[in-house]
Amino acid sequence: MFCFLKPLLGAALAVLPLVQAYSDPGACSGACWAHDPAVIERSDGTYFKFNTGGGIEIATASSLSGPWTLVGYVLPDGSSINSATDLWAPDVTLVDGVYHLYYAVSTFGSQTSSIGLATSSTLEPGSWTDKGATGVASTSAKAYNAIDPNLILVGSTYYLNFGSFWHDIYQVVLNSAATETAGTAAYNIEYDSAGTHPCEGSYMFYYSGYYYLLWSHGICCGYDTSKPAAGDEYMIKMCRSTSATSGFVDSSGTACTSSGGSILLESHGTVYGPGGQGVFTDSSKGLVLYYHYADTTVGLADADYKFGWNALKWSNGWPYV
Repeated sequence: MFCFLKPLLGAALAVLPLVQAYSDPGACSGACWAHDPAVIERSDGTYFKFNTGGGIEIATASSLSGPWTLVGYVLPDGSSINSATDLWAPDVTLVDGVYHLYYAVSTFGSQTSSIGLATSSTLEPGSWTDKGATGVASTSAKAYNAIDPNLILVGSTYYLNFGSFWHDIYQVVLNSAATETAGTAAYNIEYDSAGTHPCEGSYMFYYSGYYYLLWSHGICCGYDTSKPAAGDEYMIKMCRSTSATSGFVDSSGTACTSSGGSILLESHGTVYGPGGQGVFTDSSKGLVLYYHYADTTVGLADADYKFGWNALKWSNGWPYV
């Protein structure tokens, strides 16, 4: 994942609560490194955390705050897509009793990318089967970059959101098994026309009549060697719509496809560059936002990134932390 640009708060503050005094991330102990994490709580109460890189590491815990234990990898031998061994941006969902983990195959800065799928009945290491390509792919001939997948079920239809830079966030319909595209064209649901169009890592969820589209905006990585100008680092932005497929606007009413986007979370205190986010329903905490960030008291290198989470709060129909 890779993004650049300075956001504008605009009229968002008139609608959102004045919560620029963001809550600190929830506690984390044990294996707390994270990069583009995906989190899910199994029915027995076990939490699973998946991370970008290698064969996608798996950590487990009995509590969201840990202690997290690294237990193995999803695809330790890599993907059948181009024999890739560096897999990115996992997204995990339970589909008809089987866990689907979507992942991206690409290289940094490249538009030659593909989204793959692995499945498991338990989430445990050694239980994953690589299903390979989903049919969502890109080259320089496409308007989009096919990385950073996110699945959402709307009624009986599965949609995959994806995209990074170029023309930003796209969506495509999957087949009824959520294993590959349904054969229809992908379409744009978020676009920032400024700069390098630095939007990626989308995540969509439903709450109280609206579909909320989150994405990471800014520079994701390499803060220790080239720290961005203030405000150009990762942050989490959002829009919402009553439809999962179009009509997303920010809190000021600006269309998400016309450079709209309100800030959900940005650098604050010792938290720097939060992003790579997702949302899941915790059995005791309700909707929880999770993400990675750099702790300025620890270090800014990618290897120093930490796992962050906050239970979502709500005001005037918009989430905040």
